[in-house]
Amino acid sequence: MEKMTLQDSNQPNNSPLLNSEADSQRTLYPYVTGTSVIALKYKDGILMAADMGGSYGSTLRYKCVERIKPIGKHSLLGASGELSDFQELLRYLDELILYDNMWDDGNSLGPKEVHNYLTRVMYNRRNKFNPLWNSLVLGGVKNGHKYLGMVSMIGVNFEDNHVATGFGNHLARPILRDEWHENLSFEDGVKLLEKCMRVLLYRDRSAVNKLQMIDRECNSRIGNSPVTVDSLPWIAKITEEGFTISQPYSLKTFWGFSAFQNPTVGAEGSW
Repeated sequence: MEKMTLQDSNQPNNSPLLNSEADSQRTLYPYVTGTSVIALKYKDGILMAADMGGSYGSTLRYKCVERIKPIGKHSLLGASGELSDFQELLRYLDELILYDNMWDDGNSLGPKEVHNYLTRVMYNRRNKFNPLWNSLVLGGVKNGHKYLGMVSMIGVNFEDNHVATGFGNHLARPILRDEWHENLSFEDGVKLLEKCMRVLLYRDRSAVNKLQMIDRECNSRIGNSPVTVDSLPWIAKITEEGFTISQPYSLKTFWGFSAFQNPTVGAEGSW
């Protein structure tokens, strides 16, 4: 990660404010990044999906990066952007959850509280001109109430029935607006997310065909779901009692479209 040091090398290093320990450092540009995260509410809870690619500049350098993590007992966090900043956020959240657990009062932080905390962290870092270069999706269920929101790298935040980051804001949200409804079943929700991820795979050069999908539901349905491994492979579940994260899986794709075979036909310009 590129850093900027505010200390002038031509000045004598006499003041304690100018020694190496007091140097102010900034992330100038995100180096290893992840692309879109998509999440939606369905009738029983929250579904969230992201691919597992990590791009080093324009090079798809890493293909097994997990960008969706469980937070506490009730929440899931997905992140686009700089992966090292995401790791720093996870460290903050680990400390927050540990401090909350130390009270041992029978209560625990829900998704709304975690989302509010993230908005304050991102806005605080933005005001220090040292932002965390991430767009975050936070979803979860507590006491039967579904919650889904997002926050940008400068602290802009909102709640909605479906959210997306990165190219998903441009390519997936129109699909979600057309096809999402409040009584969406688990199976239809997975199909809708896979449709969005397939479009992103075709159109986003940073996307990779290796998905991680998490289901956060109100009540445990483990062992009772009609979904089979053959029809929807490696779909994970997280319940009030605990969570399970599945193995990654790939989507079926078709690259025989004429527009893919000769994409420059009819294009204007020298290239």
